Amino acid sequence: MKNTEHIEQKLFVQWFENQYPKGLLFAIPNGGLRNIKVAMKLKAEGVKAGVPDIMIPMARDGYCGLFIEMKAPKGTLQESQKKWLADLNAAGYKAICCKGFEEACKATKEYLDC
Repeated sequence: MKNTEHIEQKLFVQWFENQYPKGLLFAIPNGGLRNIKVAMKLKAEGVKAGVPDIMIPMARDGYCGLFIEMKAPKGTLQESQKKWLADLNAAGYKAICCKGFEEACKATKEYLDC
């Protein structure tokens, strides 16, 4: 089975919901192919290229929440993603890129259990 971002993110969300049943997490579905009308509608509603995939709106250790840009183990960040991560970190969030399910689990445990 090929490791895709979808599979990695799905595994992470399942792990999170089991590990932190009262935790808050939501996905930000900015990616994916859409027809032009839907893409234009979503852009008008505020969808932005590069926004991280996952938000955990739980403040910890001086941060307002955790954003995760999920990548497959060999994935790379686009420039728009790098900019969003930098801007979110500057705004008081912890914003990171995780390459794969295991890296996302480890980073989340370190953030939430600090």
